[in-house]
Amino acid sequence: MNLDTLTKNENDEIQREIIVQIRDLINYKNLEPGDKLPSERSLSERFGVSRNNVREVIRKLEFYGLLMSKPQSGTFVADIGQVALNGMIEDILKLDTPDFKSLVETRILLELKTARLAALRRTEQNLKEMEATIKAYENKVHNGEDAVQEDLLFHLAVARASGNGTMITFMLIITPEIITNFEKYHVCDKNQAFTAIQEHWDIYEAIKAKNPQLAKANMKTHFSALYQYLYNIE
Repeated sequence: MNLDTLTKNENDEIQREIIVQIRDLINYKNLEPGDKLPSERSLSERFGVSRNNVREVIRKLEFYGLLMSKPQSGTFVADIGQVALNGMIEDILKLDTPDFKSLVETRILLELKTARLAALRRTEQNLKEMEATIKAYENKVHNGEDAVQEDLLFHLAVARASGNGTMITFMLIITPEIITNFEKYHVCDKNQAFTAIQEHWDIYEAIKAKNPQLAKANMKTHFSALYQYLYNIE
């Protein structure tokens, strides 16, 4: 598996900007609840973006109850005051850019659970995949190469072995942002990379032995340095 397919969606920043521009348009035009927004085509031309991006943003703002789309009629400002609308949009923008500490904390909580489930549900194919990712990680570490992606590929393999589709989806959502920020925040040093090789094998052996308690304990040990970093981060 190649993590190129997991890189952060290039449209995210564009869509964030569209949300801001729609908010500013509503404020500038003093649009009231029930007032109609310009068409998707007009908005895409005004903002210099694709209609598909505009459509996705409208759907998102509909989901949060800020806009309403009526078939054959268009998109309208929902029945919410301007102050509340601005506040909710600020919250939406914050939700779209979780801080690194929150992402890592979420990842740790997920992986303790997935390790336990993987030990209960893993298949022989899952074991082969995990083994392949550990060997790829080990090879890069010994060659002095960046092995962040291979490390995370191992953890994604554990998630797949858990057999829980929601866990896998959450991992796929948070993984790209973590990859982007690992080097930025200098989370792992070279010594930790070598230590992680054995820790990966320990997790693998516990899962192979179908020992959920040991799998969870070994995963927790693997994250001990990350725990320390997490709670020392400012």
